[in-house]
Amino acid sequence: MQRVDKYLWFTRFFKSRTLAATVVTAGRVRINGARCEKASAIVKAGDVLTFPAGSLVRVIKVVNGGERRGPASEAQTLYEDLTPPPEVRAAKPPTPAKRERGSGRPTKKERRETDALSGDDRDD
Repeated sequence: MQRVDKYLWFTRFFKSRTLAATVVTAGRVRINGARCEKASAIVKAGDVLTFPAGSLVRVIKVVNGGERRGPASEAQTLYEDLTPPPEVRAAKPPTPAKRERGSGRPTKKERRETDALSGDDRDD
Protein backbone atom coordinates (compact mmCIF):
# COMPACT_ATOMS: atom_id res chain seq x y z
CA MET A 1 0.00 0.00 0.00
CA GLN A 2 1.29 3.40 -1.01
CA ARG A 3 0.16 6.98 -1.61
CA VAL A 4 -0.97 7.57 -5.21
CA ASP A 5 1.31 10.57 -5.78
CA LYS A 6 4.33 8.68 -4.50
CA TYR A 7 3.44 5.65 -6.62
CA LEU A 8 3.13 7.72 -9.82
CA TRP A 9 6.50 9.30 -9.04
CA PHE A 10 8.15 5.93 -8.25
CA THR A 11 6.89 4.50 -11.56
CA ARG A 12 8.39 7.49 -13.40
CA PHE A 13 5.19 8.76 -14.99
CA PHE A 14 5.95 12.20 -13.53
CA LYS A 15 9.33 13.91 -13.05
CA SER A 16 8.58 15.05 -9.53
CA ARG A 17 6.28 14.07 -6.71
CA THR A 18 4.90 17.62 -6.72
CA LEU A 19 3.79 17.25 -10.36
CA ALA A 20 2.14 13.93 -9.55
CA ALA A 21 0.34 15.47 -6.54
CA THR A 22 -0.83 18.39 -8.70
CA VAL A 23 -2.42 16.06 -11.25
CA VAL A 24 -4.11 14.05 -8.48
CA THR A 25 -5.48 17.08 -6.62
CA ALA A 26 -6.82 18.45 -9.91
CA GLY A 27 -9.03 15.35 -10.04
CA ARG A 28 -7.43 13.95 -13.19
CA VAL A 29 -6.58 10.54 -11.69
CA ARG A 30 -9.04 7.70 -11.31
CA ILE A 31 -8.51 4.70 -9.05
CA ASN A 32 -10.66 1.74 -10.12
CA GLY A 33 -12.89 4.16 -12.04
CA ALA A 34 -13.51 6.46 -9.06
CA ARG A 35 -12.22 10.02 -9.29
CA CYS A 36 -9.43 10.73 -6.81
CA GLU A 37 -8.71 14.26 -5.56
CA LYS A 38 -6.39 13.53 -2.64
CA ALA A 39 -2.70 12.83 -3.13
CA SER A 40 -2.81 10.80 0.07
CA ALA A 41 -5.19 8.21 -1.43
CA ILE A 42 -3.83 4.70 -1.03
CA VAL A 43 -3.19 2.36 -3.96
CA LYS A 44 -2.58 -1.35 -3.56
CA ALA A 45 -1.80 -4.29 -5.82
CA GLY A 46 -4.63 -4.94 -8.27
CA ASP A 47 -5.86 -1.32 -8.47
CA VAL A 48 -6.30 0.21 -11.93
CA LEU A 49 -5.15 3.82 -12.37
CA THR A 50 -6.28 6.05 -15.22
CA PHE A 51 -4.54 9.40 -15.73
CA PRO A 52 -3.26 11.75 -18.44
CA ALA A 53 0.45 11.57 -19.26
CA GLY A 54 1.45 13.88 -22.08
CA SER A 55 -0.93 13.46 -25.00
CA LEU A 56 -2.02 9.96 -23.91
CA VAL A 57 -4.48 8.75 -21.32
CA ARG A 58 -2.59 6.01 -19.50
CA VAL A 59 -4.29 3.01 -17.94
CA ILE A 60 -2.10 0.94 -15.64
CA LYS A 61 -2.63 -1.90 -13.19
CA VAL A 62 -0.67 -1.75 -9.95
CA VAL A 63 1.45 -4.90 -9.56
CA ASN A 64 3.18 -3.86 -6.33
CA GLY A 65 4.43 -0.77 -4.50
CA GLY A 66 7.98 0.43 -4.76
CA GLU A 67 10.64 0.85 -2.11
CA ARG A 68 12.45 3.65 -3.95
CA ARG A 69 12.49 5.62 -7.19
CA GLY A 70 14.96 3.47 -9.06
CA PRO A 71 15.88 3.16 -12.72
CA ALA A 72 13.23 2.88 -15.43
CA SER A 73 13.73 -0.87 -15.75
CA GLU A 74 12.91 -1.28 -12.06
CA ALA A 75 9.95 1.10 -12.31
CA GLN A 76 8.40 -0.93 -15.15
CA THR A 77 8.14 -3.97 -12.86
CA LEU A 78 5.78 -2.04 -10.56
CA TYR A 79 2.88 -1.86 -13.02
CA GLU A 80 1.21 -3.54 -15.99
CA ASP A 81 0.39 -1.21 -18.87
CA LEU A 82 -3.23 -1.58 -20.03
CA THR A 83 -3.22 1.52 -22.23
CA PRO A 84 -4.89 0.76 -25.57
CA PRO A 85 -2.63 1.35 -28.58
CA PRO A 86 -3.17 4.69 -30.34
CA GLU A 87 -5.25 4.66 -33.50
CA VAL A 88 -3.14 4.51 -36.62
CA ARG A 89 -4.37 6.92 -39.24
CA ALA A 90 -3.74 6.36 -42.93
CA ALA A 91 -1.15 8.80 -44.17
CA LYS A 92 -2.49 11.13 -46.81
CA PRO A 93 -0.13 12.39 -49.46
CA PRO A 94 0.45 16.11 -49.06
CA THR A 95 -1.62 18.28 -51.36
CA PRO A 96 0.29 20.93 -53.25
CA ALA A 97 -0.32 24.48 -52.12
CA LYS A 98 -2.79 26.34 -54.30
CA ARG A 99 -3.01 30.08 -54.68
CA GLU A 100 -5.22 32.33 -56.66
CA ARG A 101 -3.67 33.62 -59.84
CA GLY A 102 -2.47 37.15 -59.28
CA SER A 103 -2.23 36.90 -55.51
CA GLY A 104 1.09 37.01 -53.76
CA ARG A 105 4.45 36.90 -55.40
CA PRO A 106 4.38 35.95 -59.10
CA THR A 107 5.86 32.70 -60.29
CA LYS A 108 8.68 32.66 -62.79
CA LYS A 109 6.24 31.76 -65.56
CA GLU A 110 3.92 34.65 -64.64
CA ARG A 111 6.86 37.07 -64.51
CA ARG A 112 7.96 36.03 -68.01
CA GLU A 113 4.43 36.56 -69.31
CA THR A 114 4.31 40.03 -67.74
CA ASP A 115 7.69 40.93 -69.19
CA ALA A 116 6.59 39.72 -72.62
CA LEU A 117 3.49 41.96 -72.48
CA SER A 118 5.44 45.04 -71.46
CA GLY A 119 8.10 44.45 -74.09
CA ASP A 120 10.82 44.28 -71.47
CA ASP A 121 13.30 41.77 -72.80
CA ARG A 122 16.02 40.94 -70.31
CA ASP A 123 17.59 38.27 -72.46
CA ASP A 124 20.09 40.62 -74.15
